[in-house]
Amino acid sequence: MTSRILITGSAGGVGTLMRTRLAAPGRVLRLLDIGEQPPAAEGEAVEVVRASVTDQAAMDAACEGVDAVIHLGGHSLEQPWAQILDVNINGTHVVLEAARRNGVNRVVLASSNHAVGFYERSSGEAGDYLFPQPDTYYGVSKVALEALGSLYASRYGMDVIAVRIGSCFERPKDARMLSTWLSPDDGARLFEACLSAPSPGFRVVWGVSDNTRRWFSLDEARALGYESKDDSEVFAADVPEGDPDSLAHKYLGGTWCGPEFDTAVKEAGR
Repeated sequence: MTSRILITGSAGGVGTLMRTRLAAPGRVLRLLDIGEQPPAAEGEAVEVVRASVTDQAAMDAACEGVDAVIHLGGHSLEQPWAQILDVNINGTHVVLEAARRNGVNRVVLASSNHAVGFYERSSGEAGDYLFPQPDTYYGVSKVALEALGSLYASRYGMDVIAVRIGSCFERPKDARMLSTWLSPDDGARLFEACLSAPSPGFRVVWGVSDNTRRWFSLDEARALGYESKDDSEVFAADVPEGDPDSLAHKYLGGTWCGPEFDTAVKEAGR
């Protein structure tokens, strides 16, 4: 039986890394983004939708006939409040509401370490359900995303998993990412676990590889069936050592906790 999975933000960084890895026999990927999509690769069965996650009618149509949604769409960096509110917060509501209206019971939401960015590393390993302490408007949007996911799971019986992604790139870019890295292959393994775990209800899990220097818990991810096979340590020799006293290593949100990400002051000019 063919399964159909809607991926929002499929032309973004994580979406581009995931789509070829989530391609599988008997599976159709419905790829939604506001931008141009790369052409289908060998082995991919895709349906391309050009639309915004803020467009309720378009999202209702995109969710028709799908078995699950992976919601990656939205701003991936800090933005002014109005943009964060419209795209990241309202957009997540639109996606969840479209899924509900179409009877799509499984939704995987891309959350972030920035939902808990102001926690200090000295507090120890970050648990899966670490209480929100966002570092930016972007971080606030991820807290709202998790809250909306919880609401739709509790009220409508949907299975909603929020994945607090650390740093998903082909390889770690700096010393900090040796602790926060989620390899693309492990990312696909985690999403597959989120899609296939029986009746998970609402979960918050960390999206991270089992790195030697890992900061985040893997308990809930493993409970879903995720098994990491990668470790950032293989890249350690190629990454310059970081300053252990810097913001990058002090906080879960890294430099986002610094003054250059003080968006309110920037917007107000005071």
